[in-house]
Amino acid sequence: MDTPRVLVIGLDPYRVPGPWDPEPVATGLQAGMDQFVAHDVCVQTCLVGLDGSDDIETVVSEALASRAWECVVIGGGIRGSLDLFETVVNLVRRHAPDAAIAFNDGPADTYNAAARWLTHPAG
Repeated sequence: MDTPRVLVIGLDPYRVPGPWDPEPVATGLQAGMDQFVAHDVCVQTCLVGLDGSDDIETVVSEALASRAWECVVIGGGIRGSLDLFETVVNLVRRHAPDAAIAFNDGPADTYNAAARWLTHPAG
C-alpha cells in the first residue's frame, strides 16, 4: 500500500505578533512531526504567518494543490480566528475534496489527529 500523505496547515509560531515565547509551540510542532516519521506517514507542513508577510490564501492553495492528500490537519492557531478558519476549510474543500479534515488538540497531537482518519495508518 502507498504511504499515507498528510498536510498540516497551521501558524508559524515565529511569525505570530505579540510578546510571547514561540519556542514551546515550535517544540510541540517538531514533536508532532516526529510522530509522522515514526509511523512512516508522509507529512508536509504549510505554516503561515500572521505578520502580513504571507498571502495566506495563495500559500495554502498552493500547498493543497501540490499533491493528493489523504488527510489535512488544521491547527488550533488557524481555528482561533473564525475568518481564517472559514477560509482554510473552504480552500481544503476546493483543492483537496477527497481529503479527510482533522483537528488536533495541540501541536504534539497532530499525528493522532490525522491517524483517526487515515485508512492505513502505518505503524
